[in-house]
Amino acid sequence: MLTDDGKHLYVSWDDYHQMIERLARQVHESGWAFDQILCLARGGLRPGDVISRVFDKPLAIMATSSYRAEAGTIQGRLDMATYITMPKGELAGRVLLVDDLADSGVTLQAVVDRLRSMPAIHELRSAVLWVKGISTYEPDYFVEKLPTNPWIHQPFEDYDRLRPADLAARRSV
Repeated sequence: MLTDDGKHLYVSWDDYHQMIERLARQVHESGWAFDQILCLARGGLRPGDVISRVFDKPLAIMATSSYRAEAGTIQGRLDMATYITMPKGELAGRVLLVDDLADSGVTLQAVVDRLRSMPAIHELRSAVLWVKGISTYEPDYFVEKLPTNPWIHQPFEDYDRLRPADLAARRSV
């Protein structure tokens, strides 16, 4: 990972996958046994998928969105899906909530508040790759705390500006 004066954090695919694995190890080493994983789409999809595979636990998905303007670089109003998508049953028992980062903390806190109001969930813990210093919410598990609040340039962000017509030109070089 390469930082630029604390204002930017550039993450390669290798670094990104290593961070997910470190997060999974941290959860494992805590000794906490969970029944299901709920990831927040879109940022939590990749970490949630990997952790679901490593722990062999069902994966549920909740769509949330607050970064839409300027190719996802400006935070706006938080939108949360009404329904949680999962293969069968309901979200219940001990649930691990997974996202990529705790930026302002607003999204994670809103989701945690909603999940804690669901009587079928007996225990809830949260896990992210990064926690920014400005976050008002601190997850139970995280890999790195970023006190300077840098903009995190994740490896999949290339796709934010790529359009279908660009794909042919991108691969012809």
